[in-house]
Amino acid sequence: MPSTLPVGEAAPVDGSLPAAAVAGWGEVPFGFYLHVPFCRVRCGYCDFNTYVPSELRGNDPTETRPALPPRQAKQWGDAVREEIRLARRVLGDGDVPVSTVFFGGGTPTLLPPAELGKVLATIRAEFGLADDAEVTTEANPDSVDATRLDRLRMLGINRISFGMQSAVPSVLATLDRTHDPDRLPDVVNAARLAGFDNLSLDLIYGTPGESLADWSTSLDSAIGLAPDHVSAYALVVEPGTALGRRVRRGELPAPVDDDLADKYEVADERLTASGYRWYELSNWARDEQHECRHNVLYWTGADWWGAGPGAHSHVGGVRWWNVLHPTAYADRLQAGASPAHGRELLGAADRRVERVLLESRLATGLDMGALDSGVPASAVDGLVDDGLVEPTGTGTRIRLTLQGRLLADAVVHRLLP
Repeated sequence: MPSTLPVGEAAPVDGSLPAAAVAGWGEVPFGFYLHVPFCRVRCGYCDFNTYVPSELRGNDPTETRPALPPRQAKQWGDAVREEIRLARRVLGDGDVPVSTVFFGGGTPTLLPPAELGKVLATIRAEFGLADDAEVTTEANPDSVDATRLDRLRMLGINRISFGMQSAVPSVLATLDRTHDPDRLPDVVNAARLAGFDNLSLDLIYGTPGESLADWSTSLDSAIGLAPDHVSAYALVVEPGTALGRRVRRGELPAPVDDDLADKYEVADERLTASGYRWYELSNWARDEQHECRHNVLYWTGADWWGAGPGAHSHVGGVRWWNVLHPTAYADRLQAGASPAHGRELLGAADRRVERVLLESRLATGLDMGALDSGVPASAVDGLVDDGLVEPTGTGTRIRLTLQGRLLADAVVHRLLP
């Protein structure tokens, strides 16, 4: 969740949605995103809405490695459970079991497992979980051990995503990541022993100073751990971050597009050769069963309720976002109000643009019926001729080629009027 809020109209104090949005709820899959805005340290590249313990009341700012104050963990859990109950009131009594739940952050595993379990229990009590619901938590390798992993699995979390980022110490240091890469095999093994049969590793490429050999080392290390899913994201240097300031001052070089493209191609080649298949620009899975269903929900324009400080939601063409600070978030809910700060109502044209932007990222391709009538057939033909897209399915969809994936933004630009 980003650390700044979009511009939009004020959200209703009671969190209510337009009747049309509520009436259509349940026509597409529905999930919950739970934002945990706490980290032990802030990574230099991170632009998410996160807070380290020294920034929160109830901790000693002079501690070099402070823990999350128990009061903050409880405040988060109490407030998020209240927002889930608010969601039930706003959406009505429709029988729409939750298909995916995602604890993201931040570092969700800084919280006591019991706190995550209580939130999951509230979702189950208020909405019900689908029999095959995917329940994910993100985790840093240094924020879990065998005991905690056992507990998370027992509470009903069945998918875990480790923030590996790199296997090279110097690259991790540039990113301000604090975990020991040599510990990752032990953590992955402990997760398997705990019963996690859906395990993902997140990687970042393009860090200043990272060589192609470094990136290859990280890929080989990740593949050697036999995850079920791998995400590989190009580093984006966000303004306002510590890394952004270092790049602006000339202390570190900015990522170079050609280098990023080379590393993406290496990732796709290595992962494909190892039995993974790309299903979204930055994501590879062993098979369809191990795709991240929660993220697919985003990319296919389904509905989700984002609970937690700064979390974003979307239901029936209405998008809204919560206040950022954990205390302000909790105070609103304690007062009986919605924590939503602002919202926007998406018109038909907005939703069409979003569909093209998101659906085109998927290996299943973009339904050409989603294109605006103002986009001539020659635009698609030109992309095919340029080797950027290819027909798929019965010919009614187009899918990015490898070259098209490298130029995805340019492809989308040509598909919009």
